[in-house]
Amino acid sequence: MSADVVVPVERLCATLDGFDEVARRHALESCSWGHAGEGNVHATVLVDPAAGAELDAAEAVMEELYGLVAASGGSIAGEHGVGLLKRGQLARQWTPQAVALHEQIKHVFDPKGLLNPGKKLAR
Repeated sequence: MSADVVVPVERLCATLDGFDEVARRHALESCSWGHAGEGNVHATVLVDPAAGAELDAAEAVMEELYGLVAASGGSIAGEHGVGLLKRGQLARQWTPQAVALHEQIKHVFDPKGLLNPGKKLAR
């Protein structure tokens, strides 16, 4: 399971060290790769897709990763966007006013919730 995240370059090492620690705590192997010179990386935990407990642990790791990224002043969405896996996570990095504006804009363009239902939601 992988998440592309972006952090300020000067905080990249500390954030990735924190990610590795979180993965270890959940008994998962981790690796990060990508565009580190820009602070944009794919933080990945290795799981057996048939092992439900590992998938649950991976989701917990990602949840903590998003907290680390937000605390570092980064973004939970690098080059691949928000989508379903990161739904509800934007509120970690945006002010309440930005979240409300995001919801208002989405409603203006998609009042019936037909476009990408369940995706790109701030909360």
